[in-house]
Amino acid sequence: MAGEPQADCLFCKIVAGEVPATLVRETETTVAFRDINPQAPTHVLVIPRVHHRDAATLAAAEPQIAADMLRETAEVAAGEKLDSYRVVFNTGSGAGQTVFHAHAHVLGGRGLQWPPG
Repeated sequence: MAGEPQADCLFCKIVAGEVPATLVRETETTVAFRDINPQAPTHVLVIPRVHHRDAATLAAAEPQIAADMLRETAEVAAGEKLDSYRVVFNTGSGAGQTVFHAHAHVLGGRGLQWPPG
């Protein structure tokens, strides 16, 4: 069920403290941690504590938590002293989503070209 922790979800396990992660920030509704396969000098994931398959599903079901996530991306960037950064939401395997729990990538610390990959 959407919103409920999923037993087979890596990010739900990180939220529950069952899988270790290098935490950057935590709020009542979000957790931010360093990506284990960074694509930039700063690569932090911001996830909601509730489980939804992707950002669009989260935004439709719980728009305030989606807004909390986006606000946290700015807090992460400020904490990492990034003057510019990219926020990426991948939706679906064809777009590169490998963990099906809504999450935002905060990328920075180097020039990021457009269009991306």
